[in-house]
Amino acid sequence: ETMKHYFEKKEKGELLVQKVDFLKRNILEPVNLSVPNDGQLRFGDVVMLVNAGGENRQLSAVGINVDVNSLTKTPSPGIQTPCGVSATRGIQPCIRTAFIITSVDGSPEGSNLHFDQSFALRTTGGFARGLYLTSDLQSFQKCAKKSGLQEVYLDNSTCFLSWWRIVHFDPQERLEYEGQPVPANEKVLIMHCKTNQALAVLGDQLLWTAYGKEYEVTAHTFLDSHKAEQDVNHWILCTSDPAGDGLVLLRRLQPAASDQQLT
Repeated sequence: ETMKHYFEKKEKGELLVQKVDFLKRNILEPVNLSVPNDGQLRFGDVVMLVNAGGENRQLSAVGINVDVNSLTKTPSPGIQTPCGVSATRGIQPCIRTAFIITSVDGSPEGSNLHFDQSFALRTTGGFARGLYLTSDLQSFQKCAKKSGLQEVYLDNSTCFLSWWRIVHFDPQERLEYEGQPVPANEKVLIMHCKTNQALAVLGDQLLWTAYGKEYEVTAHTFLDSHKAEQDVNHWILCTSDPAGDGLVLLRRLQPAASDQQLT
């Protein structure tokens, strides 16, 4: 009876190993990031949210944290909402790490994204369901699992909870850049519009996911002694290189890595 039950599940693709293989085969499918010819971000661009790392963190990117229990098969296989996010140390552009810059104020697709302008970050369609990066005020019932800070997750709603804005990472230059186009592949802060908390990756809060050991992502502004945001709040909206040499961020980091190796 046990063997019969096993083969029945195998024929239906319901074995755990089959579900994990199906999930990774779909969620890790490669995605082509946008190629900005003028170096500026626009609505409709496909980007990765990358944190350059720090003292106890490696280079990481925001990714969809979905397991086999968070999948739905109706009307087609995809992600069930709400769905968590985490910071993965694999920064290959794929369905799991790709986000689309989406307008929320009526700005046409292809127009420039400006500093302090509201926008949304949406996953790709199909298997990823086109979900929005969302956050809300923390409470006893709703907060990040490890740190207890403000939770960041994916939802299918386009309400005010899914609105974000970009500000310059240097507080002394923030007013000068207000209203200017946002450059791609440069260090910025991603602020949540409702709570005014900055997107952050926590190197000391580790999550065991279906993809290995990853960092927790939350919305919380970490300030240093000079009242400036720390590197856990610094993000790069990463795009592809116009010359076709892969990611611009990796190409910039290669010389620095070579110098450290020589040293």
